[in-house]
Amino acid sequence: MAEKKDLRIRSKVISEGVNRVPNRAMLRAVGFQDADFKKPMIGVASTWSEVTPCNIHINDLAVRAKKGIQEHGGAPLIFNTITVSDGISMGHEGMLYSLPSREAIADSIE
Repeated sequence: MAEKKDLRIRSKVISEGVNRVPNRAMLRAVGFQDADFKKPMIGVASTWSEVTPCNIHINDLAVRAKKGIQEHGGAPLIFNTITVSDGISMGHEGMLYSLPSREAIADSIE
């Protein structure tokens, strides 16, 4: 039988070894258990915000994504990132920066 591929490519870098004790301690503080360190850590980016109806439901979607990742063997962590509201910026010069700001959002996620 073929050996199962270790999908913790980046997860191992931040969680294994003596030098990573502080990292593991931080993750334990947010609920990680021993078994979670043997799973790939997967970030779920959320642009949740109460500022606009476009984003008010995003947290529910992030929680569903997290549950799906857990059910399929991953160790998910939801993190927030900046968002833009086209509706609020409509009609003034801020509207000119709506599309360029999306690149800043993508960079913040990376």
